[in-house]
Amino acid sequence: MSWFVLPANLIDSAKGDTQPDRREWVADLPGVVAELAERWSLQLGEPFQPGGQCSWVAPARDAAGHDLVLKVGWRHAEAMHEADALALWNGDGAVILHASRVFDQTSALLLERCVPGASLNQVASEPDQDVVVAGLLDRLWVGPPQGHPFRSLQVMCADWADEFDEKLVVAPGSVDPGLARAGMELFRTLPVTADRSVLLCTDLHAENILAAQREPWLVIDPKPYVGDPAYDPLQPMLNCPDRLLNDPTGLARRLADLLELDVDRLTTWLFARCVQESIDNPALCHVAKVLSPA
Repeated sequence: MSWFVLPANLIDSAKGDTQPDRREWVADLPGVVAELAERWSLQLGEPFQPGGQCSWVAPARDAAGHDLVLKVGWRHAEAMHEADALALWNGDGAVILHASRVFDQTSALLLERCVPGASLNQVASEPDQDVVVAGLLDRLWVGPPQGHPFRSLQVMCADWADEFDEKLVVAPGSVDPGLARAGMELFRTLPVTADRSVLLCTDLHAENILAAQREPWLVIDPKPYVGDPAYDPLQPMLNCPDRLLNDPTGLARRLADLLELDVDRLTTWLFARCVQESIDNPALCHVAKVLSPA
């Protein structure tokens, strides 16, 4: 496969990766992509640049002339059940899943291609992005079917809280001890106090919403879990750092109003998430102090 190209972000992430299995996965990608192209009768273009850190994604055309996208991802915890979520949504607010296959260290998806494909953050102001994000989340928050494969939000939050505690041991002065205790206690307990449980994206933000023809905007790259809908607006707020730093309470109120969520619960979630992110992003310590319920 002499034409094979790796996207820039995948190259950079693989260089610094200490996990041998991931480096092996990147090395095996040309053969994996060739096998998938043959299996699904695809003509492939060069991957989208700069691309993601854990997947190879490129435009494709099948034997019937349909314009699609082939996504070949490294199997890891965050990326589990993407195909299951897309299948459940069945194109309602998200890209259509045409086929999927999981084998060895690879998760492969054949997806609807969004045309023109510009991301929401490229063409809309942040206040306008809020409206689009809220409209999509409201549609994607469906009740999980009986026997579903999705993990609970409680599992994700507990894992992230454990990671925070481990980082804090290495950098004990990076976060105020009182904020750290309060934030992680809430991060562990909020998921179990929700009065509603829906399928969540968990990583929805304006870069993962693309302009399309079938619908004006479609969601890509969900990280699905099941749990409290008040968690899902956190990532789009974190992706608007200026507004978050300048007026976190006002930003939380705006998203709560658009999504008809309890503003106090959403603000509490935002406090906990800002604490959880604050070791890697010290600016969020200020936001956490402003939002602190103590």
